[in-house]
Amino acid sequence: MSENTLPSRTFAEKLDLLAEVAVKVGLGLKPGQELLMTASLDSLALARRITEHAYRAGAALVTTLYADDESTLARYRHAPDASFDHAAKWLYDGMGEAFKSGTARLGISGTNPALLANEDPDKVGRANRAVSIAYRPALELITRHAINWTIVASATPAWAAAMFPEETPEAALAKLWDAIFFTSRIDAADPVAAWKTPDAALQQRAAMLNEKRYSILQYKGPGTDLRIGLADNHLWLGGGTTAGNGIYCIPNMPTEEIFTTPHKERADGVVTASKPLSHQGTMIEGIQVRFEKGLIVEARATRGQQVLDKLLDTDEGARRLGEVALVPHSSPISASGLVYLNTLFDENAASHIALGQAYSTCVRDGEKKTPEELAAHGANDSLIHVDWMIGSAELDIDGITAAGAVEPLMRKGEWV
Repeated sequence: MSENTLPSRTFAEKLDLLAEVAVKVGLGLKPGQELLMTASLDSLALARRITEHAYRAGAALVTTLYADDESTLARYRHAPDASFDHAAKWLYDGMGEAFKSGTARLGISGTNPALLANEDPDKVGRANRAVSIAYRPALELITRHAINWTIVASATPAWAAAMFPEETPEAALAKLWDAIFFTSRIDAADPVAAWKTPDAALQQRAAMLNEKRYSILQYKGPGTDLRIGLADNHLWLGGGTTAGNGIYCIPNMPTEEIFTTPHKERADGVVTASKPLSHQGTMIEGIQVRFEKGLIVEARATRGQQVLDKLLDTDEGARRLGEVALVPHSSPISASGLVYLNTLFDENAASHIALGQAYSTCVRDGEKKTPEELAAHGANDSLIHVDWMIGSAELDIDGITAAGAVEPLMRKGEWV
């Protein structure tokens, strides 16, 4: 076979390769490790393939927690009002204990992006906050990269229908699977090896920005005029990372971003979203917010205003930034021309920011620091971490040094 001749594969073969890539590249799963996986019932086929590959890789035990859309809707339509302030703390405590013992974490993304669009925003906000509180101890181990973890995608009927409403259900599902296989590099001759070059490129780009040591990023574009100060002793990361347990993993598959921690008190100006945000089964569109000294003081959306308000009211840290990420407009996901209505994909199609919890690994020696020490460097603390996209072909970004020198970083969405 020549280098330019790609193998012809059946759907089953591609699905199997996606599972293999998730285990070998995304997780880097090691013999003897346990794996905790979450998935929807519509992702059962991929979950089963991942389970098989995990055991082939030597997993001691694979435990999968399945979610069901109809059961979720039943709660909103029939459960007593007080129930929306409760979460299964026992479950999240168990997940935290699993991570402390070294269990790997894999999430299969692919839920209905508008599942809760017609439900009471107050109940949605309360339920999300209850889960955030219960999951916090386990989430801290994720944000500190104490363990190896990854997120991969599975096409589902509801997600496909939302992306391709003009297609038949069968054609929509096929189109979405094709997009997932392409962006996950499953169409390459050797999908596992195909991840090495782009991963190295992201590492190189992050290293360049770590040498630059910019103090401020300045964004200008349609509806956006924003300055973001970066955390003291911040670090840029991209692609894979070595977790605290010594295992190299790629947390997001696909991934096209490099990212770091902003200073929680150093964001000023206005920023406008370039893509809709699908958050916990609800859609928020046309987001525009204004920051003063790191805090969102005005926020509006053309759709989902109540959901946005509830999100920002989660806690004080929900109105501050926990992440800034740079993605060229020419990334393969952006070049596809698709709006995925799924943060795993859309955040890798455009530069973005995240409200809420900062990644401690994006502060030098952050994994060794206490929450108080991280806060002293400017890292934000919150129950949430929600990415939303601000990049486009019209966004310019400058890097500003501590001495005040302004250097072009991105022009029209592309690296200078």
